[in-house]
Amino acid sequence: MTDDADSRSAADVVEEAWRFLLGDAQDLIDPETARVASAQPRLRRLFPQVSHGVIYFSGCTGLPAAHVGGQVRPRGADGLFLVRGPKGVGVLGRTRTPEEAFELVVANLPEECGPAVLGGADRV
Repeated sequence: MTDDADSRSAADVVEEAWRFLLGDAQDLIDPETARVASAQPRLRRLFPQVSHGVIYFSGCTGLPAAHVGGQVRPRGADGLFLVRGPKGVGVLGRTRTPEEAFELVVANLPEECGPAVLGGADRV
């Protein structure tokens, strides 16, 4: 007999994570930020993760994560969103709107970055 989790596709796991962020994660991330991120088709195919209000994206559904594109930090005291590179390395820019922030993340995705795969970074 196959475990129910084993029978789900990567797309199902990714969609479930997005549903959570868009519905029940108000304590983790600003709902507007989650909504804007989910509107980006290339990001919507990746596995979203949130830590301390920072949203980032993985090319896989498990751990360790395969960080791609970058991460967006909540609006700072200066009113700007800080966009850092994958794993928080380097600054990609500061933007006035969440739309600009996620456009910057998408612009920094590797060209071959496809939909997330099941498993950890060793599967990417």
